[in-house]
Amino acid sequence: MICPLPNGCAQFSAKTLIHPRPILEELFVPNRPDRANAFSIFAILIGLAGFALASVAVIVAANNDGGGPSGSSGGGGSAEMIHINAGLSEFKITLESNEIPTGAMLMVSNNGSAPHNLAVKGTSLTTPDLNAGETAMLDISSLAPGDYQFYCSIAGHEAAGMIIDVTISDSATAPSGSGGGGHAGHGSGMTKEEADRLDDLMMASMEAFPAETEGRGNQKAEPTSVDADGTLVFDLVAELIDWEVEPGKIVEAWAYNGQVPGPWFDFEVGDKVRFNLENKTPLGTDVHWHGITLPNEMDGVAPYTQPLVKSGEGFVYEFTLVEPMIAMYHAHAHSQVSVPNGMFGVITVGDRGLPLGKTVSGVTIPDEIDLVQEIPMVLNDAGVIGYSLNGKSFPATDPIVVDRGDWFLVHYYNEGLQIHPMHLHGTRQLVFSKDGIPLDQPYWVDVLNVAPGERYSILANPQDPGVWVYHCHILTHVERDEGMFGMVTAMIVN
Repeated sequence: MICPLPNGCAQFSAKTLIHPRPILEELFVPNRPDRANAFSIFAILIGLAGFALASVAVIVAANNDGGGPSGSSGGGGSAEMIHINAGLSEFKITLESNEIPTGAMLMVSNNGSAPHNLAVKGTSLTTPDLNAGETAMLDISSLAPGDYQFYCSIAGHEAAGMIIDVTISDSATAPSGSGGGGHAGHGSGMTKEEADRLDDLMMASMEAFPAETEGRGNQKAEPTSVDADGTLVFDLVAELIDWEVEPGKIVEAWAYNGQVPGPWFDFEVGDKVRFNLENKTPLGTDVHWHGITLPNEMDGVAPYTQPLVKSGEGFVYEFTLVEPMIAMYHAHAHSQVSVPNGMFGVITVGDRGLPLGKTVSGVTIPDEIDLVQEIPMVLNDAGVIGYSLNGKSFPATDPIVVDRGDWFLVHYYNEGLQIHPMHLHGTRQLVFSKDGIPLDQPYWVDVLNVAPGERYSILANPQDPGVWVYHCHILTHVERDEGMFGMVTAMIVN
């Protein structure tokens, strides 16, 4: 088998300012004769105009009274407010200048695709959470001269890089450029040297695939022991570990059994299982068996179904698998911290529900399929792990290496905070199961949206040789100025 990738394929087997809508909207409610007539609407408009004029008068009076923010001129003068542009994206904060004059306002724009905010550590100053494309003002005029840290307070975003050191200074001057925190230099004003640099970075990032990193998740678990009655016993240790997400990027991950994702538990219907949880993380925890039918007291939601498992303590989960299922497990307590940072894993139970012998959109699936690979693919987009497939960011993601005509199976598990449209080049995906439940009507797709908490199972049967990219189709989840990253791998067809 010849591998077309620069780094080779030896380690991979082919079989293996919110605008309110105020009073006027209330006036025009259809079929409500008790609402205001034209005269009362006119009266309210006059009242609103008067209120606006009064507000302007108050602001003018305050400025003329020297009551403006620090750094403004007093004694009857009116200083122009200094506006500094700030940009948010995955996962960085960009300012026109890290030295900001006293008395400034920040114009904060979310140039990314995920929600972000901008806050000042040690203060109550913060913007609302901004969706992609939204903008808000952050008044920092009350900050005295000194050193500060600006950051995104959404769980996991600071750890992923959204923090920046800023100096407020009386002697600082406002930047002359418009800034805006976007991708500086992009567009018609880009120099040839800058364009060539970005091209080189993109090509180098792609040529580095597949890159080797320490650690690998989704390793199939073997029981620690088996009881006399056949109960399969597993130890499950929640702990903080060093995890290499991409070459050279080592983060402090929250993990099960030293891997991200945690161990893959594969069972048969009727199996009795026991999990001995040991909590070595600093926070209390529990384990929710997402998608598994089990007794309420085993559901893993403290304090409703069990006590919180404090740091240094343990808990025993025991239940019987009663039906085929594609499921996952993760913490429920403090999940906004532990899960995005890596504390998740997958479970498969029994028959996969393959649509054998069915005809779907004119394509008949064989009565028998020799699956060359079954691949759990856990999607993440937050925390220190960030945009990733199975705990790794491109170019450290695993390629799928198959021969022409092979059938392989992928289970998508979304443990992130956003929806991800997964696109496989070179062949369509046959969607035959959702959340572990076989579909009465399977269907072919080119792109499949997978929302947080969802699981989808797909079959693929590539026919054309080559390296076919496989990725989330939200482009900022896969590319940045430094090149390709994040939620990307490749299907290599020989």
